[in-house]
Amino acid sequence: MTTLAPPPGQESARRSHRAGPPADGGLNSRARRLFTGPEDDPRWARPALWGILLLATALYAWNLTSITGNTFYDAAVYSGTKSWKAFFFGALDSGSFITVDKPPFALWVMGLSARVFGYGTWQLMLPMVAAGTGSVALLYRQVKRDFGAVAGTISAVVLTLTPITVAITRDTNPDPILVLLMMLGAAALMKAVRNGKLMPLVWSAVAIGFAFNTKMMQAYVVLPAFFLVYLWATNVSLGRRIRNLAVATVALVVSSAWWMVIVDLIPASSRPYIGGSTDNTVWDLVIGYNGFGRIFGASSSVGSQGNGASFGGSSGLYRMFNEIMGGQISWLIPFAAIALIGGLVLRGRAPRTDAKRAALMLWGGWFVLHFLTFSLAEGTFHPYYVTAMAPGIAAVAGAGGVLLYRAFREGSAAKWAWVLPAAIAASSVWAVVLLQRVSGSGTVYTVAEIVVAVAGVASVLGLLMGRFTKRHRLMGFAALAAVVALLAGPAAYSVSAATSSTNGTNPTAGPSTGGGMGGGGGGGGMGGAPSGTKSGTKPSGSAPSGTRPSGSGSAPSSTSNSSTSSESGSESGTQQAGGGGMGGGTQVSSEMIAYLKKHQDGATWLLAVSTDQTASSIILESGQPVISMGGWSGSDNAMTLAKLKSLVKSGKLHYIIVSSDGGQGTNSAIATWVKAHGTAVKSSAYRSSSSSSSSSTSSGLYRLDASDVS
Repeated sequence: MTTLAPPPGQESARRSHRAGPPADGGLNSRARRLFTGPEDDPRWARPALWGILLLATALYAWNLTSITGNTFYDAAVYSGTKSWKAFFFGALDSGSFITVDKPPFALWVMGLSARVFGYGTWQLMLPMVAAGTGSVALLYRQVKRDFGAVAGTISAVVLTLTPITVAITRDTNPDPILVLLMMLGAAALMKAVRNGKLMPLVWSAVAIGFAFNTKMMQAYVVLPAFFLVYLWATNVSLGRRIRNLAVATVALVVSSAWWMVIVDLIPASSRPYIGGSTDNTVWDLVIGYNGFGRIFGASSSVGSQGNGASFGGSSGLYRMFNEIMGGQISWLIPFAAIALIGGLVLRGRAPRTDAKRAALMLWGGWFVLHFLTFSLAEGTFHPYYVTAMAPGIAAVAGAGGVLLYRAFREGSAAKWAWVLPAAIAASSVWAVVLLQRVSGSGTVYTVAEIVVAVAGVASVLGLLMGRFTKRHRLMGFAALAAVVALLAGPAAYSVSAATSSTNGTNPTAGPSTGGGMGGGGGGGGMGGAPSGTKSGTKPSGSAPSGTRPSGSGSAPSSTSNSSTSSESGSESGTQQAGGGGMGGGTQVSSEMIAYLKKHQDGATWLLAVSTDQTASSIILESGQPVISMGGWSGSDNAMTLAKLKSLVKSGKLHYIIVSSDGGQGTNSAIATWVKAHGTAVKSSAYRSSSSSSSSSTSSGLYRLDASDVS
């Protein structure tokens, strides 16, 4: 093959040499096409796709049973296997006291896997790996349809090797499910653009609606691009386009809001508290904590629950390139930006309904909208959010890159002699900068830096020499060198993410470079386990006893993974019960959990603690429901004094942990009442005499019975 992307006539001629289908045209023909691809594909295309999918699966599933997921979501999935009520609401505990701070669709997917196969690491990870690999296959199909097999292959490889995508797909956060649903929406939209029919557009809206029920308003980031592409490029009358969009909007609203409406219509006394909300409604969660709070942070009156916490650096257009985020997502942003502009210019005189321009508008809009949203967001921001931007970058890099190459190869020297080499040079230089930031972190990064530099220079020089000397074979090899140069850095980070442990709460790829808290097991800080905690409690790799759908009984086997340096001085096998308010500063040990289970006395909940992080770890270790009184940050108003008295009086709760300082804010009244009416449980009640020299000290644990409620 003399060029990376031969002209259509030459490509068709080569395809004609492929063997024709069997005469029967039956199952044998279909089975052959599954592995070799359609007859009009290049011979290498389908084997290359299978190789990419195998690579993606290997990266996402490598050493799968040792993966440490997010204990917050792991506990919610486990609770959902014990209670269909907890399953429907996405409750953290099987007693359904409080929900997680996201809608439950991703929990449902993992929960169904756990109910079918039993609860364990691979059972929870199976849907995530499938979603990640499925996204790669879907992107290949979409880009190939409009731009050919070369573009589809490049896009699939870029998505596969996006470092943050590898890191988050090896976790139990909902983002891989979100990305797959959004891509299904994009695929259906493009089908509607091509054929002008209503139903594909409706299915696109439904897919985005399910994405909304995975991560709320993040699913809507792509909607402006969806609406614009359909309104501009569909080959039907303007009136029909507007009508179809109106119908699809109705489908979007229904598919997005049905769970929220049902939950908010159920009386608060009959459902769990909505974690992350300020008024115990899903609607408040949508517009506040998971909506405007993410964009405007604590300064917004409707988004005060955003808390302003950022684990990806300060907001601004440079955020995607800073020391935390740069190695996660930014490798191909310079190339993609130039390729997008160049591709749109090349298709500038095409008809309004041109499919290639419509696809560039869609994927370019996906890329740009996510870039601006994530860069400028002032609320809570985690690095792994940007995995949603990866399909846009990958698609534009593949499609736009091939368009630029063909124009460079065939166009006038004055017009195109510099655009493609400039794009390659820009991203190659940026890759060297990123790798310089982590120099000394490992041999793989040093090797990657050398490969980028050598391949980048060879590519740029080869393209220019080949273009001006008309040596097409040289240009083809230079284009392949460009692919190597642009992907060497992301590949090094991706391999690191696949072969080393990461923070389950806030995973990132590559070496630790800042407050992102990932990087091969780096942890600590907000968003990870509380100080002194053994973070990363994970389900076992095999189905534990009593965790199948119809079973009850033993808890899931759990293993603790230390990810913070602040663990020194804490007792082995202990977990700190939250910080601030109720439950702060108290160690919850395995001995305490054993004591609580022995003296649970028929109560629904084993214990009440201050935060989700503490509750989730205890749920996974004990297999029993645990109340999180303050949600993720400890600031939710889920527990009131009246509610606590009611639970104690009815015998549903006996034990609660309060901090030594009596708590803060609304929690102080509960802490004061518990100390006045409860019975303090000294550590000597559950610790062996050899466990600690201070075995008779107060543990912050209190026992409450119905007789304690006046």
